[in-house]
Parts: sequence; structure tokens; C-alpha cells
Amino acid sequence: MLYFVYIIIFLFGLTIGSFMNALIYRLYNQKPIIGKVRSQCPHCGHVLAWYDLIPVLSFIMLIGRCRYCQKKISWQYPVVEITTAILFVFAFYFLGFSDYSTIQSLKILNYWIVLFTLLFIFVYDLKYLLVEDVVVVPAAIISLIVNIILGGTIWKFLLAGGAAALFFLLQYLITRGKGIGLGDTRIGLFMGFALGWPNIIVAIFIAYLIGLIVGLFLLLTGRKKIGAQVPLGPFLATGTFIALFWGDLIIKWYLDRLCL
Repeated sequence: MLYFVYIIIFLFGLTIGSFMNALIYRLYNQKPIIGKVRSQCPHCGHVLAWYDLIPVLSFIMLIGRCRYCQKKISWQYPVVEITTAILFVFAFYFLGFSDYSTIQSLKILNYWIVLFTLLFIFVYDLKYLLVEDVVVVPAAIISLIVNIILGGTIWKFLLAGGAAALFFLLQYLITRGKGIGLGDTRIGLFMGFALGWPNIIVAIFIAYLIGLIVGLFLLLTGRKKIGAQVPLGPFLATGTFIALFWGDLIIKWYLDRLCL
């Protein structure tokens, strides 16, 4: 029975991942998100049939090319769909979903919303060097409300969100926008509302640590030059993901080391 549930969640995740791909494309190209707007090939503009939009399966059947113009379909589509599905299943497994109470259901829904937003930030900022407030800000508000409903102490989440947003805002002002973008302050707000205090510290530390390692690698391999723009969003999303699932363990491990 449990395996059947995992399969359903995986398929649900594929569908949500497909929606995310459409959302990314439509937001960047300033197309309507809702309404009677049919999906089109970004190359030839041909309206896609329903059988062209089956997550992952359509990509495989079409061998990664548009049915109508034969232009290559970006690997972003199946990768985002599969990643979303895996993350949704992992969250369900990690939380040890044992019953279908309102609290349990709300908790897993909150995790799915956070994971959706993190993956969206990762892909969108990596691809376009932009942050879309229309996704990040509502997700931040929803996370704050849900965490409070689940029994979280409101000041811990407000402190975390405010501190993270201020941290990035100061960097933006000090570097005059050359170090990070103003949109990263909204990501910080979302991170704080999703994680609370002190897990937000773990997320930011890990994000900058990964960013440092990747930045050095890009410099040493000649792929980036000093001063080149590198999106911060993917690192913040990764740090938040790690803190969301293992933040408490990391803090406990660190405090135990201090007590030695």
C-alpha cells in the first residue's frame, strides 16, 4: 500500500514539475500564467497537443525534439519534472507520514511548497539571473502562516526572515548591487519564514560555503573571471534544502563539538 502511495506522489510530482517548467517559461516571456492559454513550442510557436505535454514520457517518445519543427527540446523539462517528483517523494518519506491527520497533511504540503519554491529559484536564477517575486513572496507568506499553524513560535520565524532579509540588503547596499541582487533579500525572507531561527544560520552558512567552493572551481578552471556575475539563488536554495531536512542535526553536531 505504501509503495502505491509513493507512486502516486511521484506522478503528482512529475505533474507539478511540468507546471513549474511552464511557469518559468511564461513568467520570463511575460505570458499569461492562467486562463485559456495553450502551451506552444518556444521555437516554432505551434500549439502543443496534450500528448506532447506528458511529463518525461513525451520527451522520451519525441526523442527530445519538437514534433512539428524538430528543434531540440531543452533538457530542463525532464530534469525539472523528475527532480520535483523525487523531492516530493523524499519529503514524504523523510517526514515519516504515518496518518492522514490535518496537521500531518499540512506539514507535508508545507514541505512541498518550500521544495517547489527552492527548485524554482534554483532553475530561474541559474537560467536568467533573476528572482521572481510573484513566486517567492507568496511562498514566504504561506510558509510563515503554515509554520505558525503547526505550532511554531512566531518570533523565531519573523526574526529569521527579518535577519536574513537585512543580511542580504546590507550586502546589496555595501556593494551597490554588484555583489548580490535586491531580489536576494526576498529569497532571504522566504528562507527565514520557511526555516525559522536558528536554522536560517545553517542555510546561509552552507549556501556561502558551497558558493565559495563553486566560485573557486570556476575561477581555477577559467570558466569565470574575477568580477563575473554568478547567481546566488542556486546556492541559497541548496543551503535552505539542507537546513530544512538536516538543520537541527547540524546544529546539534556543532554544539556537541563546542562542548568537547
